[in-house]
Amino acid sequence: MKDAIKVAVIYCSATGHFADIAGEIVETAEKAGAEVRLRKVRGPAPEDAIESNPAWAANAAATADVPVASVEDIVWADAVLMGSPTRFGNISAQLKQFIDTLGGAWRKGELADKVYSGFTSTGSLHGGNESTLPALMQSFHHFGGIVVAPGFTHPDKFADGNPYGTAHHDAGGSAPVGDITRNAARVQAERVVTLARAVSTVSDGSR
Repeated sequence: MKDAIKVAVIYCSATGHFADIAGEIVETAEKAGAEVRLRKVRGPAPEDAIESNPAWAANAAATADVPVASVEDIVWADAVLMGSPTRFGNISAQLKQFIDTLGGAWRKGELADKVYSGFTSTGSLHGGNESTLPALMQSFHHFGGIVVAPGFTHPDKFADGNPYGTAHHDAGGSAPVGDITRNAARVQAERVVTLARAVSTVSDGSR
């Protein structure tokens, strides 16, 4: 059995809400005994556009030390949690662009048999969170991944209200990440680590 489950947390964030959710997932996964890599995908806009937007610039400065996600981060991991804001009911172009770089690893079978899970955020209360997460899961299915959704397996998920993954309502960027979202992220991270550990145990025992 492996000493520690390896978890990659990969997110796209313009204003920092996703960095907050990802941080909560990282902390919870580490407390559950996982080795974690926190990674961001490349920014939402050219550098001059980021500098001209105070919220974007502040987030870029706050997350400057977070490495940019690479294919190797996915290959390394036993479990992957990906986060993307909703863009017209789908994932962001930035996260999609990163996913599109995984073709070589997919052809080698290096994306298969890992646990995958997703999280999202919307500007309006129901602005696509229940379509964005299943859309993200389509890629996980193509990978041959084991898709782990939190479901309504914990009281905190009834408050969050999304069985597919953690979903934050940021009210157009004005609502910070609060306890409801943080609690949902903890539930999801714990479930991912628990099930990834179970999968790892079975895989090791079959060798």
